[in-house]
Amino acid sequence: MEPQDIYYNRNEYVETASGNKVSRQTVLCGSQNIVLHGKVIVQSDAIIRGDLANVKTGRYCIIGKNVVIRPPFKRFSRGIAFFPLQMGDHVFVGERAIVSAAVVGSYVYIGKNAVIGRRSILKSCCYIEDGAVIPPETVVPSFTRFAGNPAKCVEDLPECTLDLMLDFTKNYYQHFLPAKIP
Repeated sequence: MEPQDIYYNRNEYVETASGNKVSRQTVLCGSQNIVLHGKVIVQSDAIIRGDLANVKTGRYCIIGKNVVIRPPFKRFSRGIAFFPLQMGDHVFVGERAIVSAAVVGSYVYIGKNAVIGRRSILKSCCYIEDGAVIPPETVVPSFTRFAGNPAKCVEDLPECTLDLMLDFTKNYYQHFLPAKIP
């Protein structure tokens, strides 16, 4: 099945030399601390909090509409410390998801309205269902599918998960096209 083309208004997006496509409606706090490694799509009304700590994404990451990416924190007796958020390659983050993980591996799918608790670690090749709530400091193993609130492992994923996510994110990027203006 051929993926559907997704058209966007060219005036609403900034395209960088490395192929990143970032909506002008995105809120990038502390943009000097945000690194998008190329061919990353950040859709409208997403919020990336680089003002709290460094945020790095790999290549071919898709960040959906109204997503919040916020570095994780830890409370200490003298206050709060924020830690960097590292995201791997070929990661999809669905609409309205909140990500406060320490590490998101490569080839990870995070569904719509999912909440990734602070300082969680999502290993490579895992799938978080729509609406799942990952409790703080949870480690999600590779090749597992998590669902529910609080999220638990519901099944193991096939070894081809890496290839499936690689194809999914590359196709999404290739079919994310500027609308033709008549």
